[in-house]
Amino acid sequence: MTSPIARPLAAERESPDTGGADSEPQPRRAVAAPPLAALVQRPPAGGEVPKADAPPIKVDIRLVNFFYGKFHALRDISVPLRDRRVTAFIGPSGCGKSTLLRILNRIYQLYPGQAATGEVMLDGENILSPGLDLNRLRAKIGMVFQKPTPFPMSIHDNIAFGVRLYEKVPKSELDDRVESALRRAALWDEVKDKLRASGLSLSGGQQQRLCIARAIAIEPEVLLLDEPASALDPISTQRVEELIAELKADYCIAMVTHNMQQAARSSDYTAFLYLGELVEFDETETIFTHPKVRRTEDYITGRFG
Repeated sequence: MTSPIARPLAAERESPDTGGADSEPQPRRAVAAPPLAALVQRPPAGGEVPKADAPPIKVDIRLVNFFYGKFHALRDISVPLRDRRVTAFIGPSGCGKSTLLRILNRIYQLYPGQAATGEVMLDGENILSPGLDLNRLRAKIGMVFQKPTPFPMSIHDNIAFGVRLYEKVPKSELDDRVESALRRAALWDEVKDKLRASGLSLSGGQQQRLCIARAIAIEPEVLLLDEPASALDPISTQRVEELIAELKADYCIAMVTHNMQQAARSSDYTAFLYLGELVEFDETETIFTHPKVRRTEDYITGRFG
């Protein structure tokens, strides 16, 4: 993969002098940096032009705006999230990445004064519509946060909690669901002999995988990961990334990360946000090798951030 650092920007390339031998070289004129609005690449409401083998769009974010009181935090965000693919949201702190994730399961409604407009289509239904059953929505869209958040209960009950909340299942089936979720989160072999121990007794990496197991135990359709490995050591981070690669076979996954290498390794699509606006969205390989926008290249190569 060609490093974007080594590739000169098209905007910086100078056309060769095509004048005659007597032509005098023209001084280079200073060009002012374009405003942010001129850099923003807005994909159409239906998303990017898909490849023939691209899976269907699972969640279609259409012209979404978000407000913290009077503060306009997100402006006209349009991004398609494809089924069985990982979409990474990157950008500096405060650009709106985590806010966008919280819109997708409407967890922002736990806090007064916050509001979202636009459309977020899930299987043809706008999940921002008033009157929507939020419990049903959150059963479809699971979320894992930056800091592991195991409940103060046993490992078994951490997983069983959501299943009991949304379904009525016999104990034998419940135990099978717990085991299945722990296996899929690559945690079963480490905890199978201590299921009655507190979830808080696990290491940080184990706690995060426990939270992922808890999220998938209720069999959601979409999985939101808000910097899932930022608080973990390198070995635990590798395990979480391997788990993401396995889980995308069954889920539409949206992930926020500040780790550019992680975004490049783990995602299929990448969206770059800056100051509440979508600067660029494309396949991850394109974003990291041939970004169309100068600001994107500056960010992923560390020139600012």
